[in-house]
Amino acid sequence: MKYLVIPVLLTALLAGCQSTSQSSSTVYQGTDPSQRKRDKSELAQARTALAGQFIAQRQLDAAKRQLDEALEADSRYAPAYDMMGNLLRMEGSPSNVAKADEYFKKAISLDPNFTQARNNYGVYLSERGRYQEAIEQFNIAGGTLGYRNRAGALENLGLTYLKMNNPAAAEVAFNKAMETERGAVVAKMEMIDILINRRESLKAKEYFEDLKSLSQMHGQPMPPRLIYQGIRLNILQNNRQEIQRLSSQLLSQYPLSDEAKKLKQWLNNPTGALK
Repeated sequence: MKYLVIPVLLTALLAGCQSTSQSSSTVYQGTDPSQRKRDKSELAQARTALAGQFIAQRQLDAAKRQLDEALEADSRYAPAYDMMGNLLRMEGSPSNVAKADEYFKKAISLDPNFTQARNNYGVYLSERGRYQEAIEQFNIAGGTLGYRNRAGALENLGLTYLKMNNPAAAEVAFNKAMETERGAVVAKMEMIDILINRRESLKAKEYFEDLKSLSQMHGQPMPPRLIYQGIRLNILQNNRQEIQRLSSQLLSQYPLSDEAKKLKQWLNNPTGALK
């Protein structure tokens, strides 16, 4: 499952609230309460952003400390709860994964319009096998116009439907993702398999060529799954030359991949379908 998106990172960390010294004057010189509230909110935002940097570097302990300080500064800052849920989910131990649920719920309860938290919670739920709950979150995120990762939420919706063995619903979600963002890579890759399974080679080839061109544009080799899909596609089209070329490419570039292992098994008995 994809699209855990870390909030935009701040370039500087606020040092904290400034204090004012008491004066013998009778004029009140303390900090305005509204200013203290703003300072705490800004501190929580900065700590959460720094935690995002640490998470990106897999420094999870440092990220946890920053998030603890963020929540101490502002216990109602929803992004800190969302980030904490992501952190606990990424760490992966059963106790932390279980704790993550409450943090995601808290983020959404504090800000029901926090669309990214809904998408992240959906990823968590789908990974836990709680598919119907995940679908609810992805539908909200995927239906929120203006949400920058809307296509990703729709792709996650499609992936969850595939886990439920419902390719028809997955196809609807993937098509919506591609309508939202023409370069929706996950949607195109999943649609290739759906279409090959339906023996619709022309449309599958169109998506395959799109992704192949994208790899070439960025100077990157095709990933093993895409090469494998190309082999399946050319078996369907009975293009023996391309089958041989792509098979050699997969076995030479990714000999230890799952796709290479499946291909070797098929090559030993190439009469059946390659799945």
